[in-house]
Order: sequence, then C-alpha cells, then structure tokens
Amino acid sequence: MMKNTSRRKFVQNISLAIAGAATVPEFLAAKLVQPLNTGHIADQENLIEPSSSDNTSDILIDKLIAWKVEVIFGMIGDGINPIIESIRKKQDKIRFITVRHEEAAAFMASGYFKHSGKLAACIATSGPGAVHLMNGIYDAAKENVPVIAITGSTYHDLLGTHFTQEVDTVSLMKDATVFNQMLTGPQHALTAVDLACRAALTTPGVAHLTISTDVQQKVLSEDKKSKKAANLHGSSTYMPRVETPEEDELNTAANLINSSSKVMILAGRGALKARAEVGQLAEKLGAPVAKALLGKALLPDDSPFTTGGTGHLGTYPSQQMMAECDLLLILGSTMPWIEYYPKNAKGIQIDRDPKRIGLRFPVDIGLNGDVKATLTALLPKLKKNSNHSFLQLAQQRMADWKKTIARLEEDKSLPIKPPFLVAQVNRLLTDDAMISIDTGAHTVFTARHIQIRPQQQVAVCGNLASMAPGLPYAIAAQIAYPGRQSIAMVGDGGFTMLMGEMATAVRYNLPVKVVVFKNNTLSMDQYEQLDIGSKPYGIDLQPIDFVKIAEACGAEGYRCTKPDEIASTLKKAFASTRPAVIEVLVDPEQNPAPPDKLV
Repeated sequence: MMKNTSRRKFVQNISLAIAGAATVPEFLAAKLVQPLNTGHIADQENLIEPSSSDNTSDILIDKLIAWKVEVIFGMIGDGINPIIESIRKKQDKIRFITVRHEEAAAFMASGYFKHSGKLAACIATSGPGAVHLMNGIYDAAKENVPVIAITGSTYHDLLGTHFTQEVDTVSLMKDATVFNQMLTGPQHALTAVDLACRAALTTPGVAHLTISTDVQQKVLSEDKKSKKAANLHGSSTYMPRVETPEEDELNTAANLINSSSKVMILAGRGALKARAEVGQLAEKLGAPVAKALLGKALLPDDSPFTTGGTGHLGTYPSQQMMAECDLLLILGSTMPWIEYYPKNAKGIQIDRDPKRIGLRFPVDIGLNGDVKATLTALLPKLKKNSNHSFLQLAQQRMADWKKTIARLEEDKSLPIKPPFLVAQVNRLLTDDAMISIDTGAHTVFTARHIQIRPQQQVAVCGNLASMAPGLPYAIAAQIAYPGRQSIAMVGDGGFTMLMGEMATAVRYNLPVKVVVFKNNTLSMDQYEQLDIGSKPYGIDLQPIDFVKIAEACGAEGYRCTKPDEIASTLKKAFASTRPAVIEVLVDPEQNPAPPDKLV
C-alpha cells in the first residue's frame, strides 16, 4: 500500500490552507472550518463545561453544538424525549427540523452536507424510527458524506427482552457507519460524542450513537468513571485530513502522463474542491474533462475543457473521447458505468480512499491522496503539451453535440418533451442556484440538459440511486442557504414517496420549488425491462393531482399540459416566496436513451 507524506511536511512544502472534508466544494471551504494551522473545527467559544446536574442528553447536544452542528432533522418519540428536551433548552444554538418521515430526515442530513459542506444530524426514536432512517443513512454512507445519526433504545435493563419497539440499532447500522456505539452514560458521552463527530468528518461517513431512554436522563453526578477511564476525556478538535502520495509515486505518475499524447480526465465528487487545479491540468495537458454526475458542478458546462457528463446520462463526446484516449486520469470518481471506460488505455487514479482505487477501471498507478493536494504537487512535474489536437477534437465534437441537444430542447410537440422542460427550467435558474435531482428517467434528462454555471451546486443520490431524496435535499439546501434558489427536479414516482415533506417546507417557510415530471409511469423501469427483452409490467402509476397535494400542504400548486404554458408558469412559481409544486405532464414514451442513441 502506498505511503502518505506527513501532514507537517505537506503543509511546509505546499502550504495549502485546505480546510474541510475531501468532497467540499472549493468556494465553500472558507465558510466551513478554520484554517488548517489551527487544527480545530469545533467551536471553542461554544464549548460548555458540563455541570454535575447535566444528563447524557445535555452533554450530547452541547457536544454537537461545539462541533458546529447547526441542524438536527428528525421526528420526536418517547424513545428520545429526553434528547428532544435537551434540544429544546438549546434551541437558540441548534435548530430542530420536524419532518414527516424519518427517511426524509436522513436524506436531509445527507443533503445538507452535499449542498453546504456542513455537518448535520438526524434523529429517530427507537425501533421503527431507526429503521426508517436507513435509506438516507445508506445514501450518506455510499458517498462518504459526514452525518451524525442518533437513535433511542429501550430501557437499559430491558435490552434483549423483545420489549416494545426494541431493535438492535447498533447491529442495524453496522454496515453503513464509520462509528457505531451505544452510549452507556454521561461520562461515556463526554468522550464518545467527540469520537463520533471526528470519525464522521475524517473518514468521512455516518457516525451513529444510540442511547437507552433511561440512560438519556442519567445525570453526571450519578455516573462515576471506572478506574481505567479515570484520565480519559474528550477532545473537540479536528485536523482536516489532507494527504499526498510520496515523491517517487508522483514522479512515476508524471512520467506516464508526460509520455502520453491523448489524456482524458474523468472527475467526480472528490475533485469538487480542486476546480482551479483541474482547469490548470486540462489546459497544460490539452486534456478534455468528462464529469461524473456527482462532479457535475466541477466545471461550468460552457468550459472549453469539458465534454460534459459521462456514462448513460452523459454526452456522446465524453463517450467518444473516453474510448479513444491512451491515458485515463481519474480524479475522485468511481463512476459506475463500467462499459463507458476505455478498453485499451492506461490509467492513473487519485482518490483519498485506497479501497476505491481500481474499483471500476484497472489502473496502472493509484495515488492515494486528496485530489487538490495531489494535483498541486503533481502539476509542476508535468510538461506542457503543445499539441492540443485531442482537446480540439473534443471541442469540435461538443459543438456538434450542442446542436443535437438544442434540437431536442426546441421540440415543442405534445406531449411535453422532458428536454424542452429542462431547458425552460435552466433559463430561470439563478447563478447560484442549488439543484437537487431525484432518481428516475428525469435524472438522465436533467443531467444532460441543465447547463451548470460556476456557482451553482448539484446534489443527487449517486451511488445508492434511491428514489425520493429530491425534495429532502432541496429542503436541506434552503435551510443551509435561505437566500438562494433551491430547485428539486423529481419524477412522479419518487416524489410520491416523500411528498408529505411539502408540509415541512411550508411549516418552515422554505420557498423550495419542485418540478414534477409527471407521466404516471415508472418510465426508467419500463425501458430497463425492455432492454432485457421483457414486456413492461408493474410500471403504471395511479395518477395523483399534485397541485391539490401541494395546496393541501399549504404550498402553491401549478400545472402545465402544453409547451407554451411552461415558461410563464415556471417564471411565476419561481418568483414566489412560498414553496411551490409545478406539475408538468411529460411524454412517457420519451426514452432516456444513452448518448450514442441520440446522434
């Protein structure tokens, strides 16, 4: 396994003030944590010395506040009532958002970090509430998103007796967490909560804490430390993990890059904070950049260096250039569409997680390290390629591709075509819009036709690819940034699953806008069935009047059935200061086809 340079050597030699988890967008980094040389992410001004009368719940919440957790998403329940009381007492420092389903709470905590780069928490009562969290927990786990998950457990002396609502939540969370612990009392909480927050941020991933209901109420004065733990105490400090490969590894990679003439870059979510470095790399090598969906916001779509998305929902130029390159440079991505990787190219992969290197493509060189830091160290070793013919070919192909895309977006026939709808939405997005994309056929159209701009952000359930997170993500984004535009692009199938969260948006006066691609069909599943030679079955959805649903929740509802209605309706809805659902009847026969089928 490759060794990493020490953080001290890295700081001395490269002097990068990188602060934040590996996937935090660069333009957010300054807002998230203190500079690297302080080593602290916890808010020392908010550290509260526990009193003897503080109980386990009080200590838990005080610790989360110290670690700058600003929001907890969840539902109350008797299994966590003492924790909820501790939140109530500190509501001026930490916000509790009541949701309608715990699944949404976990999606919101995940989406909060995806959009803001800030650690958030979700909470559920024992048993059924904890089980409900799991889909959103797995979303965060599969994308290494820091989240604190808190669950209740039955009374400590009833554990294992099959008491009402008892579930072994530690076992339940085992596969999806980087820290997973039952707190035994206030003394334990003084150390374990710090460990949980640090693990979530450094690994990164989901840290789970569960507490028996009576233990939540146990006060510090009644809980004496064991002899072995007498000198143990928590530490609410955190040094962001910034690693680079050894010098000889960088030299080996540089030699391979310098000897290659047709370099293709594939960049994903792990490269988001390396925007400037990726641009410098592309320019120096004359290398096109294909963006995995999780890295869509890496470069604006009008950049001369990008061929846009890749994989099934990408562009044809990305597919072509990936196939024709002689070296693929993978930056912070495990793009899952294996058939879109090159067949005969060499490969170099940079990833902070060594387990991900070679996961999709048999690379020749794996560089274990932070993408931004590694590129900063690698760039001076690379020769400038004066022959940009490979990049120029990509640019020519992109010009042709954009004509194809424009043709699709101009189709105003009935039923409404999804590309036309996405193009209309795209025109009304603000320069710093936050776009949350659900999972389904509409994901292909949105990914392909939204033309991302430099300050816009995208959140999607990429690796889990679950239906339903679009609205929760959008709510979380609006809570993180109240003054910015937050748009959810959802299908009618996915929206139905958690549409009750429109009431959450109304309750907290969050002006999210939900664009619903309504075709009364699970259309992605339909085409997947056809693809394997099956006849469509089980795909029909009972029609729902989403306008009435929105209005019943207290939001605004709009419906578009004709292309000429879309622009004016979207403009009116987007201008509103209230939450709104825009139901658009789209063509169920519009195939979310792979890129090579569109040309």
